[in-house]
Parts: sequence; C-alpha cells; structure tokens
Amino acid sequence: MTEKVKTLVRSDIAEAIHQELGFSRSDAFKMIEKTFSIIAAELATRRSVKISGFASFEPYLKKERVGRNPKTGKEYPISQRTVLAFKPSPVLKKNKK
Repeated sequence: MTEKVKTLVRSDIAEAIHQELGFSRSDAFKMIEKTFSIIAAELATRRSVKISGFASFEPYLKKERVGRNPKTGKEYPISQRTVLAFKPSPVLKKNKK
C-alpha cells in the first residue's frame, strides 16, 4: 500500500513565512496571494516568468489539431490554445531528493 503524501497549499506556505520570518499570518497570506497574482497576470499576457534558483514558467501556443475519442474512434477538432511549460532551474534539479 502506498503512503499518501500531503500536498503543500498556500496556507502552509503562509504559515512557514509566519513561523520563520515573523510576519503576521494575514500579512504572510497577503504576500503569497500578491506574488501569485503578479505571476498569473504576467502569464496571462503570454510573458515568461523566471524565478532564479527555482524555475521558469513559459506560455506557448499549441496549434489546432485533430483528436480522437478512444472509445468510439470518432475524430474531434481540438482548438488552438495557450499552455504553460514549467522548467525547473539547474539549482532545483540538483537539489531534488
């Protein structure tokens, strides 16, 4: 049986900031929210975001293509869309355990 791994959520990050840096819980949560909203706004305009020592997020355009329903074999058009690529930095790759 596999062990269930706990997912890190925003409140966990805010709590760590509160514990380690001494900010209030509400201020720590506001910092997290503002950081994510800035990143999301930049990605929405199709600009790349690079966080040194962590990763880069790069939006790119996937072209329109034909998909297939695996059960019926019927083909469907899949429209063009923007997707996000996550590329870990060499520092993050080196520190993985």
